[in-house]
Amino acid sequence: MAPSAPLPSSSSSPSPGPVVPSAVKILIAGGFGVGKTTLVGAVSEVAPLRTEEYLTRASEGVDDLSGVDSKETTTVALDFGRITVSPELVVYLFGTPGQERFWFMWNDLVNGALGGIVIADTRRLDSSFASIDFFESRGIPFVVAINCFHGHNTRTSEEIRAALDLDPQVPMLIGDVRVRAFGRELLLALVDHLMELTLAAPAR
Repeated sequence: MAPSAPLPSSSSSPSPGPVVPSAVKILIAGGFGVGKTTLVGAVSEVAPLRTEEYLTRASEGVDDLSGVDSKETTTVALDFGRITVSPELVVYLFGTPGQERFWFMWNDLVNGALGGIVIADTRRLDSSFASIDFFESRGIPFVVAINCFHGHNTRTSEEIRAALDLDPQVPMLIGDVRVRAFGRELLLALVDHLMELTLAAPAR
């Protein structure tokens, strides 16, 4: 009888497979023309997916262009970007459309979102009320980014926070969303906020 093949050593262990990164979804929301597409493009490590179309006569009387009269395009579905934080963690960014006629898409985009960033423009803060209400009503943590176009800001942090009726624990940062460093600062602020809420939550 031929000798049997040796059994594998019990001390040997299979070689580890490739690391599969965990995915985190973050929603970027705000009013029409506040800088959502710009923020996603500024921080994404890949060329962002954009669904922009030119504004046409059909949108006249439908889309409010107050304060953004020079805007020629608009997001009609979503913006998408990606940031690799580490081999174990990848962040996916989803920018929402800002016009009221596309708000129905928010309910689909928010599925699985860990948190959000609401972008506001001090020239028309009311355009971001719906986004803040959206996150608050669903219990989704968020931070607020005050986008200072060309460094223009005539209000203090206290005035802005009061006008937006923000809870004291909601982080609010002021800067230019075109600057990559500010975008990263927003993401880190959101992560810190999520960790604080997790630590503060009662143990089950």
